[in-house]
Amino acid sequence: MKVTIERSALSKALGHVQSVVERRNTIPILSNVLLQADGGALTLTATDLDIEVSEDAPADVAGGGATTVSALTLFEIVKRLPDGAQVRLELSNADDRLQISAGRSQFSLAVLPDDDFPSLTTEDLDVRFSMPTDDLKRLLHKTRFAMSQEETRYYLNGVYFHAEPDGDAPLLRAAATDGHRLARLDAPLPDGAGAMPGVIVPRKAIAELSRLLEDAEDNVEIAVSPSKIRFGFGPGRLTSKLIDGSFPDYERVIPKGNANTLRVDTKDFAQAVDRVATVSADRTRSIKLGLEADNLRLAVNNPEAGSALEELAVDYGGDAIEIGFNARYLLDVAQQIDGETATLRLADPSSPTVIVDEEDERALYVLMPLRV
Repeated sequence: MKVTIERSALSKALGHVQSVVERRNTIPILSNVLLQADGGALTLTATDLDIEVSEDAPADVAGGGATTVSALTLFEIVKRLPDGAQVRLELSNADDRLQISAGRSQFSLAVLPDDDFPSLTTEDLDVRFSMPTDDLKRLLHKTRFAMSQEETRYYLNGVYFHAEPDGDAPLLRAAATDGHRLARLDAPLPDGAGAMPGVIVPRKAIAELSRLLEDAEDNVEIAVSPSKIRFGFGPGRLTSKLIDGSFPDYERVIPKGNANTLRVDTKDFAQAVDRVATVSADRTRSIKLGLEADNLRLAVNNPEAGSALEELAVDYGGDAIEIGFNARYLLDVAQQIDGETATLRLADPSSPTVIVDEEDERALYVLMPLRV
């Protein structure tokens, strides 16, 4: 293998793929990146056996071939090379070393055989469709905060995607919940996605995909099977195993008859919650909302740290209610609201509250109350 590649192209591709590599590995080759030179490109691939990220980078290939080398070491070397440098990669058959040179800098890295590098097979990805990158980014960004972090409830450790028949306007729906809060987002159903099975994309894949999509082009190519999903964006691809489990019937916890409607300025509300919550207990982060005609009272009473109280003028004409929430959860939802006004639909102190964005009818959030 003999390749010459511009430093920025190599650095960008390495930056995209190497983050999937676990820093502590009991299988040495999983610390490596697979380099494959063919045609006019160098393809870089990294995996942790659950997720695989690969990307093509334009290169001058004088000799094809493949090998694997430490992902972190190669990334750190390339990152420190001068801008505009031409990086030469050459595999020496004599001593099984990858020779790296740029200007007067020379490095020699140990390699492992490319035949030993594991690959996530994608032969059964029968459902294929394309969707706008912005739609996918929105679905990920506005649901990922609600994913569970508890490994015992593994089926909640991701975002659930499924097709939702909705009359003349079928939807691609994404949902995430940790049992305390729920985020549900809709996007137009892409052509070809109607046959997609309901799939749970795991938390690490969601994080990697969100990062990779920042540099993605107009559309993302998606291929799905009951056990794997692949996202293709420009020269890059992410393939992930899916969570093998059943996502709960989350629609059952979305209340339909909450009659008390509160409209509040999103920014003012978030700032008030943040201020008042500074004295709340670290474990519960509980805050009490007191509602009466056009007035919202936010209160925290922490016997160890003190108390806090703030009032906001709001649009509210329902019954007088006092209800408690986790302040961090309220702030997480407030950060997802794009419009100036957030609408909270409440029933009573022990029932879930629905929060919607006045400017995005396709977004819906549910918060379970706390007893305070």
